[in-house]
Amino acid sequence: MLDIAVSLCALLLLAPFFLFIMVRIKAESAGPALFWQWREGLRGRPFEVAKFRSMYACFSDHGGRQQATADDFRVTPLGRGLRRRSIDELPQLLCVLKGEMSLVGPRPHAFGMLAGGVSYDQLVPYYSKRHRLMKPGITGWAQVNGLRGRTDDARLAHMRIDHDMAYIQNFSLWLDLVILARTVRQEILSGSGI
Repeated sequence: MLDIAVSLCALLLLAPFFLFIMVRIKAESAGPALFWQWREGLRGRPFEVAKFRSMYACFSDHGGRQQATADDFRVTPLGRGLRRRSIDELPQLLCVLKGEMSLVGPRPHAFGMLAGGVSYDQLVPYYSKRHRLMKPGITGWAQVNGLRGRTDDARLAHMRIDHDMAYIQNFSLWLDLVILARTVRQEILSGSGI
């Protein structure tokens, strides 16, 4: 109920801002304002996640195999700002409203995503347990503890999954509220994203 109420209110309140961002994206570069990508959801079911497009459309990676870097030439000037403050993730509120995602939970990865040069399933034997009982989230315990972004470092990628599992084992409404507050402070206000 919290997911539906918050996502609906946020979408209504942010609608003018979303429209402004979409117009700016379209004015800056050719292509759609939203970027859609298939991700792994609850019980491994695929769903399409929405983001504001932050890369030039011709370089967009719909497969999710080539992650963005800090100085990635594929990222537009506006996209750089959207990514820094994680504003590009806000359209995922639509996925929350549809019941495919939650506000807080393990982040959904693209199918076949690599971590440390191998598939996550090879790197972390219990990787698939992340979404067996819990929907993916827009933010999560790993993200507010600095474990977000690139996954080429196997140790950090493994720690990310361990944080996801710790969140699942300690799930509570209070923990969700703490994670949401830290997300707003760290990602949106201070802009630590890539």
